Amino acid sequence: MSARIFKGAEFLVVETGRDEVFTPEDFSDEQRQIGETTEQFVINEVLPLRDEIEHQHFEHVVHLMKRCGELGLLMIDVPEEYGGLELDKATSMLAAEKISGSGSFSVVYSAHTGIGTLPLVYYGTKEQKQRYLGKLVTGEWIAAYCLTEPDSGSDALGAKASAILSPDGRHYLLNGTKQFTTNGAIADLYTVFAKIDREHFTAFLVERKTEGLTVGPEEKKLGIKGSSTTQVILDNAKVPVENVLGEIGKGHKIAFNVLNVGRFKLGAAVVGAAKGALAEGIRYANMRKQFGRPIASFGAIKEKIADMSAGIFAAESLIYRLAGLIDDRLATIPRETSNYYEAYQRGIEEYAMECAVAKVFCSEVLADVVDEVVQIHGGYGFVQEYPAERYYRDERINRIFEGTNEINRLLIPGILLTRAMKGEIPLQREAMKAFESLMTPSLEELDDSVPFAAEKALVAGLKQAFLVVAGSAAQKFQAKIKEEQEILMAVADVAINIFAMESAVLRADKMLPGLSPARQAAVVAAVKTFAFAAAEKSAGAARKAAFYSEEGDTLAMMLAGIRRFTKYDATGLLGAKRTLADAAIEAERYLF
Repeated sequence: MSARIFKGAEFLVVETGRDEVFTPEDFSDEQRQIGETTEQFVINEVLPLRDEIEHQHFEHVVHLMKRCGELGLLMIDVPEEYGGLELDKATSMLAAEKISGSGSFSVVYSAHTGIGTLPLVYYGTKEQKQRYLGKLVTGEWIAAYCLTEPDSGSDALGAKASAILSPDGRHYLLNGTKQFTTNGAIADLYTVFAKIDREHFTAFLVERKTEGLTVGPEEKKLGIKGSSTTQVILDNAKVPVENVLGEIGKGHKIAFNVLNVGRFKLGAAVVGAAKGALAEGIRYANMRKQFGRPIASFGAIKEKIADMSAGIFAAESLIYRLAGLIDDRLATIPRETSNYYEAYQRGIEEYAMECAVAKVFCSEVLADVVDEVVQIHGGYGFVQEYPAERYYRDERINRIFEGTNEINRLLIPGILLTRAMKGEIPLQREAMKAFESLMTPSLEELDDSVPFAAEKALVAGLKQAFLVVAGSAAQKFQAKIKEEQEILMAVADVAINIFAMESAVLRADKMLPGLSPARQAAVVAAVKTFAFAAAEKSAGAARKAAFYSEEGDTLAMMLAGIRRFTKYDATGLLGAKRTLADAAIEAERYLF
């Protein structure tokens, strides 16, 4: 546990030390064992059935979920008193990462253990937990989550599903249609959101056998074909009043707080998928020969492998740093605290911004990776005989799941500005200091004896650039800033790259001393490769935000500052990429 408990969004205005972050190198023996158990389960039991699962033989999925229960993989986030293990978030994320190698099955698992089970864990009564959690942690029952409707996706509170109390006061009668329900056809328990009296947005626990509930046909999807995705149709579905989950009219708390964990867990899962896709791409590049030699020996392919490896390193660093932040915060809450899970949810909600960052950044790293893996395969990447084609199709949903990346980009500055207005983050003060620095030439020189001095200076500079563009936009538009979505998304991109870049640098700085010279060289190369990309992307996003919000002398001053703050000396970049690529090609996998 870190000596300092960081606030959510605080990374933008404070400096973090390398020993204040959790990294994959910090896993305990128990965590590594759970990761290994999950990985072996995927290799030995799921992958042999993958083709049949892809053809929607869901009996295999149901059986494999029971095997997950036997292995303890459904118990990680559930309290011990209800048959769970109640382990930390780092362990939960590691299991999500390792299960991702199973393709579509990982979607079933993640939906069940995340948005399917957690609403009950966090908001259920003792009686509800006793009735259902035992079945969910063993895999006897499978869980699903019904929020989206045909006419309400991102606007979840615009849902039209309704609930009316029956004349005898014993049931709520639910009516409406839920869309895109993961695990729809195989679930035994649904968390359904509906408006009581068409007004009070509320969650309900609805059993599969409920009178008036029917499941629609399978959606014909682009990818993740081995997961069930259906409508859930409610026609006067009779739900006992004791199955109201949480408070009447407070369903939005459940919907949005559970989505924070969903976004975080999705980030971990796509990191695992990216590692698998990269390994597939490298194996093919080593095997495929053109012009008399393996294509892995060509610089054009090596650069792709280096860029993919560096992006995954940053994504992995980000995910487990966030796991550490959340675990440190949750560890401060005594288990005997009254309303423990209310405090627990507030602890997770503290990092809602970072959860959104994780979802966007990691899903887009995977998108880049699978695109390049198809490209490495050439024409063979376009045919189903090769795994690259499935990776490509399965990836696409991740930028839509758990709130689209556009919605999450809007959340990032929105959460920050809300906290700044509450006085929780000194955004205005730090923005003023950043503006003052625009007119003060920097005389600092890098100390080459400090590991990653240039990259640390870049992180500090990116934070200044963020404060300048975010502060300028907030000052100019005030409360109307929420309508300036183009500006908000550009600002969000700077924040996203800051968290990813800083996470990668801190992890590298922490792990470097214990490595062999060859491994050190690979880590240094990964950081330099990612730093160059992050600097370029951040500079472009910051300039865009400046052009969108300012003009004249103020704009000219901001652009000059952005040039200064995003400056990065990437001398030796080509050599670094070749070093990183050569090491990955030799290992035929993600290195770290």
